[in-house]
Amino acid sequence: MMLTVAQALFLIILVLLAIPVTVLTLQIVFSLLPYRARVLSKQSHATIAVLIPAHNEQQGIVATLESVQKQLKAGDRMIVIADNCTDQTAEVAWEHGAIAIERHDAVKRGKGYALDFGMRYLENQAPPDVVIIVDADCLLADNALATITQKAIEKNRPVQALYLMRSPAGASLKTKIAEFAWTVKNWTRALGPHQLSLPCQLMGTGMAFPWALLQKANLASGHIVEDLKLGLDFAEQHRAPVFCPEALVTSVFPLNNEGVKSQRTRWEHGHLGMIATEGPALLFKSLLTFNGSLLVLVLDMCVPPLALLVLMALVLAVIAAVAIAITGLWLPWLFAIGLLLALGFAVLAAWAKFGKHILSLSSLAYAPLYMLAKIPLYMRFLVKRQVEWVRSKRD
Repeated sequence: MMLTVAQALFLIILVLLAIPVTVLTLQIVFSLLPYRARVLSKQSHATIAVLIPAHNEQQGIVATLESVQKQLKAGDRMIVIADNCTDQTAEVAWEHGAIAIERHDAVKRGKGYALDFGMRYLENQAPPDVVIIVDADCLLADNALATITQKAIEKNRPVQALYLMRSPAGASLKTKIAEFAWTVKNWTRALGPHQLSLPCQLMGTGMAFPWALLQKANLASGHIVEDLKLGLDFAEQHRAPVFCPEALVTSVFPLNNEGVKSQRTRWEHGHLGMIATEGPALLFKSLLTFNGSLLVLVLDMCVPPLALLVLMALVLAVIAAVAIAITGLWLPWLFAIGLLLALGFAVLAAWAKFGKHILSLSSLAYAPLYMLAKIPLYMRFLVKRQVEWVRSKRD
């Protein structure tokens, strides 16, 4: 049977969507396997420097400094890069045991430039064995620094701790759904490949790097998803990041709507921008150079945000249902419905193992409304994409 133009076009779109759905589903399936946490066998004698980039963080950075300080050994350093600050961030950092270095540049703004400034400072001091990056609004679980330090030394590769964002007290259902989506992205989807000894993406905080690797990295950029790009850069050099779920770093979603909106816009526009601008070239390069680690990370990157992926699958399934009703033909339309069902079962499986403590099944049923509410964010990506780094407003 000859396919019509509409059917052929539909199949092409379906195949393109099937790739990220398949990647996500496989990641979730392998994350469900039993996992034995690796216990830290011995204390590493490696020296570390913890870099904390901060822009106007005097109100919230104290908890982060105290969380880091209690895990430092003799000879370790905690360095706050007070980047274009107009408040007392540097003074607060000094008062709580950190070395504060100040950077002022009205043009080159963003976390990447701040980290590069911190690295240049360390070059002029006694460089550490391992550099660890922690955001100024994060808390470390017990033994997190020692665990990722030892793994970075053993593997001679970047190491990413498990980074989770929690809902604050009194958070809305929308925020709890966002917390679940974050858990799927940073825990479920990282743990699945880790079970197969495959790499993971860098997540922006809780990252450990052997000095020799990070010293050569290109950090000085205003890229709004600099962590995602950095992980892909290391994969190109056959030094793809390693996941370390035994080390936990946490942060809290903002309560104010402005902070939540700016966070989501930066993350999702940056991610979608990377898919559109870097995805095809990196995919081709990974295949051409037989770089399996880069291929794994590129395929992972090409999975769009969960809400958008489900929304696209839902739209195709609705179109397929209408086509079946009009034509009376099941093929090729039935494949779209099957794709939505597979994605739905994968999300439910992730919820059953990783999300029950975050929201109930009845609350999860409101997720379609959450997806619809994000349509304007995705439309803005098409007409007014955010390309510059903007600090999210804190509570």
